[in-house]
Amino acid sequence: MYSEKFTESLRKVEAAREANIAYEPARMTAKEKEDLLAAYHPDYKKEEFEALQVGPNQGEQVPHELAEMLQAHSRINPDEIDLAHPDYDVDVLVIGGGGAGSSAAIEADNAGANVMIVTKLRIGDANTMMAEGGIQAADKPNDSPAIHFLDAFGGGHFAAKRELLYKLVTEAPEAIQWLNDLGVEFDKSADGTMVTTHGGGTSRKRMHAAKDYSGAEIMRTLRDEVLNRGIPVVDFTAAIELILDENGHASGAVLMNMETRELLVARAKTVIIATGGAGRMHYQGFPTSNHYGATADGLVLGYRVGAKLLYADTLQYHPTGAAYPEQIFGALVTEKVRSLGAKLVNADGEVFMHPLETRDVAAASIIRECTSRSKGLNTGSGCAVWLDTPMIEKIGGEGTIMARIPAMHRMFAKYGIDIRYEPILVYPTLHYQNGGLDITPDCMTTAVENLFVAGEAVGGIHGRNRLMGNSLLDIIVFGRNAGKNAAAKSKDVAVGKLTLDHVRRFHQELDAAGIHNDAISPKLLPNYTRHGDTI
Repeated sequence: MYSEKFTESLRKVEAAREANIAYEPARMTAKEKEDLLAAYHPDYKKEEFEALQVGPNQGEQVPHELAEMLQAHSRINPDEIDLAHPDYDVDVLVIGGGGAGSSAAIEADNAGANVMIVTKLRIGDANTMMAEGGIQAADKPNDSPAIHFLDAFGGGHFAAKRELLYKLVTEAPEAIQWLNDLGVEFDKSADGTMVTTHGGGTSRKRMHAAKDYSGAEIMRTLRDEVLNRGIPVVDFTAAIELILDENGHASGAVLMNMETRELLVARAKTVIIATGGAGRMHYQGFPTSNHYGATADGLVLGYRVGAKLLYADTLQYHPTGAAYPEQIFGALVTEKVRSLGAKLVNADGEVFMHPLETRDVAAASIIRECTSRSKGLNTGSGCAVWLDTPMIEKIGGEGTIMARIPAMHRMFAKYGIDIRYEPILVYPTLHYQNGGLDITPDCMTTAVENLFVAGEAVGGIHGRNRLMGNSLLDIIVFGRNAGKNAAAKSKDVAVGKLTLDHVRRFHQELDAAGIHNDAISPKLLPNYTRHGDTI
């Protein structure tokens, strides 16, 4: 299967395995981490960013690909939209059918609101479904939300909005209980105690999982709850523009049927953006672990109505994306593989970093091995290092992989690689949108009344780097809060005359700034054709 060069490298890895299992590399100092990130992390490549020329974040740096979408023209002509006769009229409109949107819809329904979900693919087609490793919560005797806060605050470079992070960690145990009561099949010991493990940057074992199908199991449960409640879900229908009322409050959205391109109007007393991430923007040409629809739509929709972005210049590159075979290039190799004992090893069989450093540090370390140290392996699709998975069963005993990470085994077994006996090749993959729309603790945007945000479209919860397991947590904590608060707010809202004047004003801003291009946004789907976007 491998070339002679790869076979020689494999022999080195196998020969060093026993010694590497016993070897515990030192954690990096704060200064070493800072220097490493500045030299090798993609977020620090100044040439890959540009200053926005229009909008509430004018003058701030964002990736080129995002700048194009934020400063593009709307997909609609406001003069052609009939706002006087909406096709839908609800209390709470949820845009997005992943974990955050589903959690929001369930809680809004609980509160008695007339709620509807619109999603451009199907309910559950989301990054939630693809999350593997687990969900954090400090619910064990040796742990506390305060310790969870410190881990996450430090891991995020002390940049998180404290009030958001406080809400995340203090409501985490209840979130786990809520999911458990809904029917999520968490891993448990014989006496019913939940099994927890470490993640990168955690000082306690607080990762709750359902093997390595954690996100899929959570999404299955949430989707069933939405459907069992009879909450309306409009599939294959994208929100392509938010609607404001004459008072400047969020009051609905213009929708587009993804199959027929028919335009529809949804009027709402409150709106929740839960559109997820941006991996399919392929910033800096990186592969991605994200689902097909992750194209930063919520950031674009919010920005155009005046909602401010926070930390839009920071992305998370998961250190271990599959680098071989090319059929799964960029697919997620969960951090749980390392929490179970596998270590990252270079072409010479050397362990080059502590296995549970934070994700940004781990990603930068791998990039360093492949560049300045020239100790990576060329796979044909790019450079890679080894993740020595056979260590897991040498540490945890035979059967550990099938019991704890069966999805990983299955993904590679399809291509003739048995991770119980063979290490795998990995390289960083674009994984998470750290930045997003700026919100208050009640999940409403800081600049636009009645516009709520939950999930990956939020900026500030994690600071400038996210720890493993805190994304599945934030979609539950902030999804539930957005649903509750949007439903409560809707009771006192009297929607004024609907308007799309903000679109006209934004186009005028583009003209005044001299931005003349053919780009339209939101992107909706990635373009993998030679002849341009077909949507």
